[in-house]
Amino acid sequence: MKVIIIEDEKPAARRLGRLLANLEVSVATMLHSVEESILWFRENEHPDLIFLDIQLSDGLSFEIFDTVEIKSSVIFTTAFDEYALQAFKLNSIDYLLKPIDEEELERAVKKYRSFSPEKQKISLEFEDIKKLLLNPLEREYKKRFTVSVGQHLKIIYADEIECFYSENKGTYAATTDGRNYLLDVTLENLEPELQPETFFRVSRKFYINVNHIKDIISYTNSRLQIKLNRYNEQEVIVSRERVRDFKLWLE
Repeated sequence: MKVIIIEDEKPAARRLGRLLANLEVSVATMLHSVEESILWFRENEHPDLIFLDIQLSDGLSFEIFDTVEIKSSVIFTTAFDEYALQAFKLNSIDYLLKPIDEEELERAVKKYRSFSPEKQKISLEFEDIKKLLLNPLEREYKKRFTVSVGQHLKIIYADEIECFYSENKGTYAATTDGRNYLLDVTLENLEPELQPETFFRVSRKFYINVNHIKDIISYTNSRLQIKLNRYNEQEVIVSRERVRDFKLWLE
């Protein structure tokens, strides 16, 4: 399997290379810009798999696909999620948010290894894009979650959850009774399960329930702070790149 990394931040590229080495994946080449990547693809045999950052120093990596026909599979690695739909239109099999989580990276590599190119294309068309584009009225969203509490299983209903948040590589549900329950799922995997009219991802760490917002306060750097009815263990901040979408979501 021939693998390359396209990433303009060299420390991030080296870290990803080390994480892949731990998964017995050898990186053949590291590229750092749109221009460098276009020249490389024109002069070299294309790899089986590309780990691709979206925002490079000289533009968006989508420009590479506009210039060169690339049939390699792609795992996107980015600090932003607003490009997800555009990424899934390409040869994408996964979309990882920085900083790259080792377990999520391992799942992405396993996903690539388990699918032939034909199956990857089918998976993209009927799973990823469908999740992004399907009319919410036609979707069935998760109404309850089951969590382990000691030796018992507890059912938590979605309307009882003020927010979902990540902490120390765990994902938690904070409920209206002031308790926090550990879930066996990542925030990324939660996304297609949540009713988009009720839950909004305000940052990489938080999904909030609109029905439990107590107050919204202007915050530094054009951000917003959310006060929930009970949850107050961490500041819930709407990241600057999500403020506009959050305001539209509230309307």
